[in-house]
Amino acid sequence: MQLGMIGLGRMGSNIVRRLTRDGHKCVVFDQNAAAVEALAGERVAGSANLKQLVSQLDKPRAVWVMLPAGAITETAIKQLGALLEPGDVIIDGGNAFYKDDIRRAQDLKTKGIHYVDCGTSGGVWGLERGYCLMIGGDKETVDRLDPIFATLAPGAGNIPITPDRQNRDPRVERGYMHCGPCGSGRFVKMIHNGIEYGLMQAYAEGFNILRGAASKELSENQRFELDLPDIAEVWRRGSVIGSWLLDLTAMALAEDPKLTRYSGFVEDSGEGRWTINAAIEEAVPADVLSAALYARFRSREKESFSDKLLSAMRNKFGGHVEPKAAD
Repeated sequence: MQLGMIGLGRMGSNIVRRLTRDGHKCVVFDQNAAAVEALAGERVAGSANLKQLVSQLDKPRAVWVMLPAGAITETAIKQLGALLEPGDVIIDGGNAFYKDDIRRAQDLKTKGIHYVDCGTSGGVWGLERGYCLMIGGDKETVDRLDPIFATLAPGAGNIPITPDRQNRDPRVERGYMHCGPCGSGRFVKMIHNGIEYGLMQAYAEGFNILRGAASKELSENQRFELDLPDIAEVWRRGSVIGSWLLDLTAMALAEDPKLTRYSGFVEDSGEGRWTINAAIEEAVPADVLSAALYARFRSREKESFSDKLLSAMRNKFGGHVEPKAAD
């Protein structure tokens, strides 16, 4: 099958590589001409702009947009909407907001252009491992694109099928799912990323407690000098908290047990905030996910005003004196 790809960052370029490796053909564009040149080859045709990309695709066209959420994606989809024809389809595989997907789908429908939102999980490992795909759009369009999704997905691998899954969609067991109408795929991916925040925070806090077991604040017979890389490794094998995130944690600790190369400044890419907003709109409690998001905010403060105020209050009511701040 033929696919246009706009955005050749780490995930976009690897999606192209995985597709062409399986026999598909791609026409690609990126603002960085070097990224286009790096992929151009037997099954990959480069484009200098969106108009040229569209002209190189066979009808009905399929164009995948893999750009950061926000204005850059909005602009690309608007431009494509002016260039494509009825029957063509735009797939957005980035981390956009699901309500934007619903709006875009409605706008493009008036032109006869189909829109598919595809939540894509797999990161920089997707080329070899495959991508878990959560897809929103009308059934006919999603089914037409199935060869693309089937190639990108991980496949069944050696993961046992969950008992009592008879008469369910077999595509799910291969790592991709048609979640429902436009917006639903991205909504599922949004919650996926919100859960990811919580899982990551739980691992981070747990390992910090393990590290703190050597604290001089503890009595000597309760201090433990624990080997964190080995703990991460043993938990990977048979533990109920085993996961790919733990695998990645074990890798990081084996490379650098003290994590000296990391600043501890943790960004959030938007999905965590959107997840909490969805919980508020639904009046659904999300204690852990909310705390994980706020912990990321907290990581960005070298000297927190709230911590200083806590010290001031402790001093005023109890006479507690904290160490002086460095000049």
